[in-house]
Amino acid sequence: MSELYDEALRMMLDSFNRLAEKLDLPEKIAINGGYTYRYKSKSIYVAMVLKLARVITGLQAIFHLNRLGLVQEQAAIQRIEDELTEDITFLSLSIIFNDSTEMHDRYLSAFFEEEFEGGKTAIESEQKRPMIPRKKIHAYINKDRGTGGDQGTGKEVSRTISKTYSGYVHAASPHIMELYYGSPPKFNLSGAWQSPLYEDHIDDMLNYFYRGILAFAFTAKAFGDDKLFSNIFSYSKEFAKKSGRAEHLTPYET
Repeated sequence: MSELYDEALRMMLDSFNRLAEKLDLPEKIAINGGYTYRYKSKSIYVAMVLKLARVITGLQAIFHLNRLGLVQEQAAIQRIEDELTEDITFLSLSIIFNDSTEMHDRYLSAFFEEEFEGGKTAIESEQKRPMIPRKKIHAYINKDRGTGGDQGTGKEVSRTISKTYSGYVHAASPHIMELYYGSPPKFNLSGAWQSPLYEDHIDDMLNYFYRGILAFAFTAKAFGDDKLFSNIFSYSKEFAKKSGRAEHLTPYET
């Protein structure tokens, strides 16, 4: 599977570069006695590209953490990937279906808000980023768009996944206890390769790589790059077949 994941990451990186080239370059700005880079435009297109950057780095983190047997940390990053791909879907659908809402405006305003106020220290600054509730993003993504899908089921699946993986992020007791196993049982803190759940975490990676590919496809469609969209969407099917799990990733096409 390593070669397939490397191939998928190369495809995503190439697609990222193509999409980023459609934007004006970030500009160098002064900030709190130093400098950094920012996009002058605070558009939905910039937001999608920035989110895609973290999709790529997150997938690499998931892969390497799994190899190290750090499955709790892998699952925590997967929780981040859940939000990244949801956010990209939330943003891209508003363009694809010409369905931008006031909620999208608030999302973008919060997304581009600076962490610290100009001229103030971290302690002096009052961070007031008004985040959009995740359940509202889930509701928008699963909105009935005439495809015949079950809205209620889609929202419930999103909520369940979010709740399950949040336990790894916040280190809930049931999740930590997954590290306690063996004969005699003990806490395995140097790598959970022998965990009865290790294979499940390996399987999880496949879902996240596939969803990452689809996030790129949605973004390409939103950018109006139909050729790139077609290439990525075709690759998503090829990826599913090469994985040997096409019936799991694309159950309605096999």
